[in-house]
Amino acid sequence: MNTLFIALQQQSGAGGFMSFLPLILIIIVFWFFMIRPQMKRQKELRNFRDALKKGDKIVTTGGIYGKVLEISDSYIIMEVEGQNRLKIDKSAIIKDMTDATPAK
Repeated sequence: MNTLFIALQQQSGAGGFMSFLPLILIIIVFWFFMIRPQMKRQKELRNFRDALKKGDKIVTTGGIYGKVLEISDSYIIMEVEGQNRLKIDKSAIIKDMTDATPAK
């Protein structure tokens, strides 16, 4: 009788962990396929913004193309078509167009 009772207790203890196993696996899969790549892209974008220098051609989140004239810690001054100057926040810069060839 005692051995049957002990065997039932061991099965119910393992069943508690086994019921959480699918949830744990879902969290791990979510981490590797969603969170980790997003963190990697954010780090690359932060490094790109920190490496900007005068003369780089850039694109903003609003789709404005321009060239970097001045750089500060939190903003840049960029020159757009017609030699107009815009002061924009560094977080609005999304792409480097220095090496891109113009469309004809």
